[in-house]
Amino acid sequence: MSVSLSRYLVEEQRAKGKIPPELRLLLEVVARACKGISHSVNKGALGGVLGSAGSENVQGEVQKKLDIIANEVLIEANEWGGHLAAMASEEMDSIHLVPNRYPQGEYLLLFDPLDGSSNIDVNVSIGTIFSVLRKPEGQDGVSEADFLQAGQQQVAAGYCVYGPQTTLVLTVGDGVAMFTLDREQGSFVLTQEKVQIPADTKEFAINMSNMRHWDEPVKRYIDECLQGTQGPRGKDFNMRWIASMVADVHRILTRGGVFMYPWDQREPQKPGKLRLMYEANPMSWLIEQAGGAATNGRQRILDIQPSQLHERVSVILGSKNEVDRITQYHQGASH
Repeated sequence: MSVSLSRYLVEEQRAKGKIPPELRLLLEVVARACKGISHSVNKGALGGVLGSAGSENVQGEVQKKLDIIANEVLIEANEWGGHLAAMASEEMDSIHLVPNRYPQGEYLLLFDPLDGSSNIDVNVSIGTIFSVLRKPEGQDGVSEADFLQAGQQQVAAGYCVYGPQTTLVLTVGDGVAMFTLDREQGSFVLTQEKVQIPADTKEFAINMSNMRHWDEPVKRYIDECLQGTQGPRGKDFNMRWIASMVADVHRILTRGGVFMYPWDQREPQKPGKLRLMYEANPMSWLIEQAGGAATNGRQRILDIQPSQLHERVSVILGSKNEVDRITQYHQGASH
């Protein structure tokens, strides 16, 4: 018998006591929003959603039409439910407070509405990443500072990948579950539970064109992989790089591997390219819940105390033994 997302969440709430009812309802709303985004993505050129919007987001990146559509879908879906106090998005400069005409909830929602948007126009998998925090107790109103919680404080995290299938991947701290959108039924159906990432792998994902800009520990690790059976690793590696974090992480959750988006010398003042709050924290928790590891090269990502909403971070995540090795190379380096 198939298990719907709603039933899965009810069981996490009722039978396991893992989540309160308000969080269950919030996650159902997020899933519905992802379903709406999936429909827009699938229409592509037929829906007039491809191409640039001719604007830039707070990161200085040119926005695609679908970036803005996805952002609006998530805001409008989540504003009125009464489960949220505020939202933050990679596409918005500051936080979005739930309007006064709606009841205020106790949760904070962060999201990257459309990750990998450079792939939109070429019909390659893209996705939505989300993270849920509990609003700090004992104060009225919401400020940006309320969002600045370490990743280990997350109460739910996940992503939806819009590929050949639309798949929702979720954790509420009870392992990782995958749900596939059944378009006939219009609902997400549980297709895999207790996802586990193999500790060892022969696959890495990194943008090799940046090799000349990398730090020495990253160069050392990749060089050893490239030497294959003749090198110190004694085995041949494959490289995969989709340039969509959601798609790359989904592959790793499905069959193992290591994903790296490290600091490099092009922008030495920035600790990395990916965003801690919208991308690295939710993905790191999912990876850890599936038995993998996630670090910035020197410390566990989920332990990092953010200092600003759009903070960036170096990301190394995936199969535990490979992540541990790369982290050791960084910790053994001189700086």
